[in-house]
Amino acid sequence: MNKLTIIGNLTRDPELRTTQTGISVCSFTVAVNRRQRDQSGQQQADYFRVSAWRELGENCAKWLQKGRKVAVVGPVSVSTYTGQDGKTYANLEVQAQDVEFLTSLAEAQRMAQQGQTATPAPAPAMDAQTGYQQVETDELPF
Repeated sequence: MNKLTIIGNLTRDPELRTTQTGISVCSFTVAVNRRQRDQSGQQQADYFRVSAWRELGENCAKWLQKGRKVAVVGPVSVSTYTGQDGKTYANLEVQAQDVEFLTSLAEAQRMAQQGQTATPAPAPAMDAQTGYQQVETDELPF
């Protein structure tokens, strides 16, 4: 089974285009932070190209923008190419079957009013007794 789940932030605004047969496809890139940092203390990230087709792609183009946090589920494919420097590089592309918008609606609206891109919000504190996080309903994106 080839099914990948990633959670990260968009590196640029999504691009919506239409195929010659009239099918919508939205492309965007998601940066997924690694848990460890490199030797100099810099945060490491992996970058995944995502393609979302038809209605899912139209919704992504409508509601996502650079910096917003998303969860993407779908099969991944790998392609390689040789750069101008002679090195071999790999592209990871996910064909989205499901995309969850994780930036809250209130946060997205606030940023839109200020002309900002999304920045990750700190996670709510976890209750030591129950193991659950308290989430306010105004933070939910629906």
